[in-house]
Amino acid sequence: MDEPIVRSAASRAGMLSLSIKEKAALYAAYMPFLKNGGLFVPTNRAHQMGDQVYMLLSLMDDPSKIPLSGKVVWITPPGAQGNRQQGIGVQFDENDAANAVRGKIESILGNAMKATRQTHTL
Repeated sequence: MDEPIVRSAASRAGMLSLSIKEKAALYAAYMPFLKNGGLFVPTNRAHQMGDQVYMLLSLMDDPSKIPLSGKVVWITPPGAQGNRQQGIGVQFDENDAANAVRGKIESILGNAMKATRQTHTL
């Protein structure tokens, strides 16, 4: 299933751009079970577990791009079972920017975080 509300693009090696415009897409991408939090990033580029990645994140209607760094802790390969979207799960590094983003995401999601709907990872 193609989600036009989540856009990801690689502008250069190791740099990802992720724009999440809807709460449902944020719910599907957010990985609260990771220490420091994380996001699923749709991408066709090959990554290895443990790769350090950098991303520019746009959330909802906020036009600013938040720079984040993290490491690859999840890989959904092409053709994954259940038609899951290809991409990587990025665990945020432990820093102030990541803490601020995690807080912002969790405040946007609110009670939706308790839902049991399927996400891109679990």
